[in-house]
Amino acid sequence: MTAAVRAPRQDRSRVTRQRLLEAALECLADLGWSNTTVVVVAERAGVSRGAAQHHFATREALVAGTISHMSELRRAEIAAHEGVPHSTVEVLELLFGFYSGPVFRAALQLWVAAAADEGLRALIGPLEAELGRQAHAMAVELLGVSEKEPGVRETVQATLDLVRGLGLAALLSDDDRRRGRVLRQWARTLDDVLPRQRKR
Repeated sequence: MTAAVRAPRQDRSRVTRQRLLEAALECLADLGWSNTTVVVVAERAGVSRGAAQHHFATREALVAGTISHMSELRRAEIAAHEGVPHSTVEVLELLFGFYSGPVFRAALQLWVAAAADEGLRALIGPLEAELGRQAHAMAVELLGVSEKEPGVRETVQATLDLVRGLGLAALLSDDDRRRGRVLRQWARTLDDVLPRQRKR
């Protein structure tokens, strides 16, 4: 087989794999862990069951691939905001987005299922740690603070805990006005607590 023939096949294979990963994330976010099977994901991706199983022979393999895909999406999201100046309340809105979109909903479904499934817990433990590190790094970067200063790390973590809680609340009933008031008040608090640590 020539390289010219192999290349299009490899391209098609990469596209199929990408479609499966995107469909798996959507299924987790929309349908939950118990309803996210290789067959269901294949149907949503518009590929045959055989093609799906060629890439992911088991649901565990599909989940492992999806976890890696979720981390890549987060890295791209963070990179898109690096070096861009934001007001404190804009930073909080961005961080809230970290905990309100499909990646967070999918991760949440995995975390809930993992509470009663030791094997799944071992798979997603690294995901939880990685998403936590990414969120923390994003907050530090966007707030323009230095964790060398006393109390900054704890303040950043409190901020992430706050927006995560708001993200969880929004899963059941989205209250934009209430959330906006909370975020604006917390932005004022951060501006009071962190002013000398902001990068000029």
